[in-house]
Amino acid sequence: MTNDQTLARRVLPLIDLTLLGDEDSVSDVEALCDSATTRFGSVAAVCVWPELINVASRRLSGTGIRIAGVANFPEGKNDSSRALSDTAAILESGGNEVDVVFPWRALRDGQIGVGATLVQHVRDALPDQTVLKVILETGELQDPSLIHQAAIESIAAGADFLKTSTGKTAHSATPEAVRQLFEIVAQEPRQVGVKVSGGVRTLEQANTYLSIADEILGEPHISPEILRFGASSLLDAVLVALDGSLDPG
Repeated sequence: MTNDQTLARRVLPLIDLTLLGDEDSVSDVEALCDSATTRFGSVAAVCVWPELINVASRRLSGTGIRIAGVANFPEGKNDSSRALSDTAAILESGGNEVDVVFPWRALRDGQIGVGATLVQHVRDALPDQTVLKVILETGELQDPSLIHQAAIESIAAGADFLKTSTGKTAHSATPEAVRQLFEIVAQEPRQVGVKVSGGVRTLEQANTYLSIADEILGEPHISPEILRFGASSLLDAVLVALDGSLDPG
């Protein structure tokens, strides 16, 4: 097995296969779900708009692949009612993971604590087994002190994952921000993961972030409960490395 194949086998089960386009259709989501299971194994989850969760839930029934929806997305306003409405729609349609956008603009404007309040409202609305990922938009916050504040507020409010980005802004994930997030979660007494999202398309890019996780937490500890990649084309890169084919069957 080549180095790329070994890497690809590590990356595959860490992928949140994502479809968040402006004109996504039922058939688009069905095709996404069909590609989520490959001859080499399955991705961790699929992530779609709340109104398409029911499509993913039906298509993935019995597969064990988790179903994520986005809330307060992509704007990330300080709007708990919007976040809760999206969350309710995700849960009612069969989703079991919620990726909610932290109100990062409010934090950047000096409003300490409003993000924690929004995240706590969402956490309180979730069943215990539902995974909560909080999108910090690290590329827009940029300042490490703001990223730290957003991270600790999110963890205190019950986040299971700290997610870098929506992928809808000019600046997405960076190795520096991901390293900071892993250093923060490494100090937590409870398990908190990191989801790297925005611009991760190649195995080389994925390996950069996987290496950071290995360095800080140790390779044996890396699992879908600790690291996710929010991506779509990354799966293509994985399949090319494993057999030179984009055929997932």
